[in-house]
Amino acid sequence: MFNTIVTLVRGRSHDAAQGLADANALAILRQQVRDAASGVDAARRAVAVVMAYADRERRALVRITAQLADLEARALAALGQGREDLATEAAAAIAQLEAGRNTTETALATYKIEIFRLRDEVSGAETRLQDLQQGLQLADAAQKSQTARGVVTRPVAASLAEAEATLSRLQARQANAEATAAAVTELTTGLSAETVSARLAAAGCGPSLKPDASAVLARLKKTVG
Repeated sequence: MFNTIVTLVRGRSHDAAQGLADANALAILRQQVRDAASGVDAARRAVAVVMAYADRERRALVRITAQLADLEARALAALGQGREDLATEAAAAIAQLEAGRNTTETALATYKIEIFRLRDEVSGAETRLQDLQQGLQLADAAQKSQTARGVVTRPVAASLAEAEATLSRLQARQANAEATAAAVTELTTGLSAETVSARLAAAGCGPSLKPDASAVLARLKKTVG
């Protein structure tokens, strides 16, 4: 039972965290893109540092090469003058410079390889970052559009529906009022005509509207005769 409760708590915590992440996905994406951009900038600076190291080694190689050429020329001149002692001293310096040159050439080759690798990685990261930035712009535009659509659609639709319902009720009441008025007019007119006819008949103007016994008896005699 305890494990079930723990699992339930963990599940709800995960669902809550996932819901929070989904609700704030755009803000999270913005920050992630900013972090990625900072990482790409740091990678660019790293490449620049390695390139600076390589340039330093390149300048050192040029200097060593020039020194070697100068010492070799002087050593040959010393040998030509029979100054083997000076030539020997020059040879030791040349050997030391050649060792330094080899080290510098190896370092320069290493830097070149590293620069090529780093540039390739930075180029790929820049492309991915550009895709992310474009995707963020599209997501932001879609979010704004959906927000605007929700703000516009729901109130407008509700207002239109309410107005249409009000109009229908108004038209129904007006139609009922007109029908009632027409019926009242018709009824009033009919009642008025009947009242006038009855008064005229009672005054002896025209035939009686109510049958009397003498009239009925006369009609019956005609039927028998």
